[in-house]
Amino acid sequence: MIAENTQTQMRKGILEYCVLLIISRGEIYASDIIAELKSAKLLVVEGTLYPLLTRLKNNGLLNYNWVESTGGPPRKYYTLTPDGVSILSQLDGTWQELSFAIAQSKESKKN
Repeated sequence: MIAENTQTQMRKGILEYCVLLIISRGEIYASDIIAELKSAKLLVVEGTLYPLLTRLKNNGLLNYNWVESTGGPPRKYYTLTPDGVSILSQLDGTWQELSFAIAQSKESKKN
């Protein structure tokens, strides 16, 4: 139970970073973001993504564009704003630091 709780918290902790990474590749529809997160086993509940996207938009990190759909209602496609690109760059640095620290901890354990 402890490991599962920790794993869940770790996934939640990097979810925003992963969403920004996915969107940084280009304009993307929310269901495509969900599919990528699910395939990476990072998203358990779809309802988690929409509030996150709204928060990122309200914080000025995302823009969206409505695109007409041939098979239904218009779709909202997301892109990063310049602030979103800047925050993603900062998060990349943090990820590198954390990855290095974990690798160092594992190496120290071997010795």
